[in-house]
This record gives sequence, structure tokens and C-alpha cells, in this order.
Amino acid sequence: MEPTAEPVLPGPATPPGRPEAEERPGAEERGAGREADEVQDVQEGSLRDETFQAAFLSDETLQEAFLKEGELTVRGRIEEASNAVLFCTVTHEGRTVDCVYKPVAGERPLWDFPDGNLAQRETAAYEISRTTGWGLIPATVLREGPYGPGMVQRWIEVPDGEEIPPLLALVEADEPGPGWKAVGFAETGQGRPALLVHADDARLRRLAVLDAVINNGDRKGGHLLPGPGGRLFAIDHGVTFHTDAKLRTLLWGWAGEPLPEEAVTVLERLRAELAAGRPLAARLAELLTAAETAALRARVAALLASGRHPEPGGDWPPIPWPPV
Repeated sequence: MEPTAEPVLPGPATPPGRPEAEERPGAEERGAGREADEVQDVQEGSLRDETFQAAFLSDETLQEAFLKEGELTVRGRIEEASNAVLFCTVTHEGRTVDCVYKPVAGERPLWDFPDGNLAQRETAAYEISRTTGWGLIPATVLREGPYGPGMVQRWIEVPDGEEIPPLLALVEADEPGPGWKAVGFAETGQGRPALLVHADDARLRRLAVLDAVINNGDRKGGHLLPGPGGRLFAIDHGVTFHTDAKLRTLLWGWAGEPLPEEAVTVLERLRAELAAGRPLAARLAELLTAAETAALRARVAALLASGRHPEPGGDWPPIPWPPV
């Protein structure tokens, strides 16, 4: 969605409106557009400098520096989100890039997540993603902004002109076809049952492992964003790190299957970096409660002990609603 021209920070109980703007695919809750005049205002030292762009997109440390130290300017509000999500630019050392700012003041309280806030958990999820080396979550920092402290995350521009294979589909069949994994049956708008499937894609499989680690309670299709060069990014990780098992996802296709060797290696690295005294453990102590961190360590240990993708279980619904 296009952000509205005048940002209005909603209170915790104020639902966002729906802008009358053209939708662009692949970013339901973040949007992927901006005002045409804003595009013209971007200076020569921006991401359109191809040399800088290549360096910026390949260097998470550089991205974090921009997000932490740059001057944050709010350009508009993305009204499809259930909490305050502001489209911004951040200017650092003469260059300007796009980002998203989610102020804590615009979050709606969650009865089952009484500790911390969405911004802290989103930042913690990025710290875990960065440690895996998979680069699945855009660079994310916690900082002060125009509406107080909040999460600031690199904006992912959906690539133009690139063929983007589908990752999710509904098929009128009892079994997924080649290259697809079954999630479960759903009803179509015509009342006919259909099989929900996702691609048997290595990027999605890595994300399924990451979601199991962070205990993601809301992995929807709209949270998957294609990036340049075949990259896949995942966004919206505020409902994570609960001490109870709350994994809800559309990526159940590998449930019960052995973990790939790559995933085992990554989980072993995570276990080592989560040990007391390590930099990751120290950073998470600033973002999560001690109980949440202990549960995180336990999930990593359980995945390594089983050697398999988790399966749905318990009373918690395994698939988020709505699924997109």
C-alpha cells in the first residue's frame, strides 16, 4: 500500500484506516510503494548510486549503521498494519535510504505477551537471523525516533522486472504436485475444499527452522517479501519468543522430516552463541526476559536432540488466521 501523506500515530486501541491507493504485490502489511514526488526528491547519493547500492545491500553492518545513526524522517503511514507502521527515510553521511519505523507508542497491548514489546522482539528476531548467516530478516535496530523508541528496519523494495515464482498456492487436489509441500486443507470462496501448499524451497525451509527457534506465532504469506537476485526476506516478528509453544505458520510442509545438515550446523552455532557471556546472549538480555531466553535455549536444544522439524501439537492453532 502507498503510505498516507500525513502520518498520524494511533493510540493502542485505534485501528488503522485503509488508504485509497493502488496495491502492489508482495508486501501486505508493509506496502512496497511511495509517493512519486518522494521518489524524485531522493538525492544523488542515494540507493540509485549503483556502486553504493551494491555495497549497502551486501553489508549488514553498514545497514545497521544507517538505521542506528542516521537522521530519521517520517514520510507516511502504512495503514494496512494493525499497529503503527511508518514509512521513513534515514540519512547518514550524505546518503539516504528507505526504512520502516514501528514506534512502541503505536503498539496495541497483547494479553498473552505481557512482557516487553513488539519492537524488542522484532529486534531480537533479527539478532537470531543474523547469527544464522541466512540473512532472512532485514537489518533491524532499536532506537529513538520522532514518536519515541521503536524498531527501525531496512525497507525491502519488491524487484521490478524479475520473474518471482510463487511460494504459496491453493490446489484442487488431494496431494501436492512435484516441487510442493502440503500444509492442509482449506475452503475456497466457492465453498470447495482445496489443498494449501507451499514451495519445496530451500529458502522457505531455512525460514521454517528460524521460526521454530524464535517460536513465531504468526508466519503468514504476506510476511514473505522477494528481494533482488532471488533473495527472500521475512518481516513482522513481534509475536515471537513466548515461553509457551505458540508456533503458528504456513510452513508445516517439512513437519517431522529430518533437519538438513546445514540447519543442524546453524543450530549448533546458535547454541554456542546463546551461552552465557557470549555477545548474542548479552544482546538478547537487553531485549528479552530471562525466561524467554531460557525457553529460546531450550528450543534450540530440543531441535538438535530430535534432529527433525517440529510438528503441530498442543491446543494452539497451528496455522495463523488469516493465513495471508
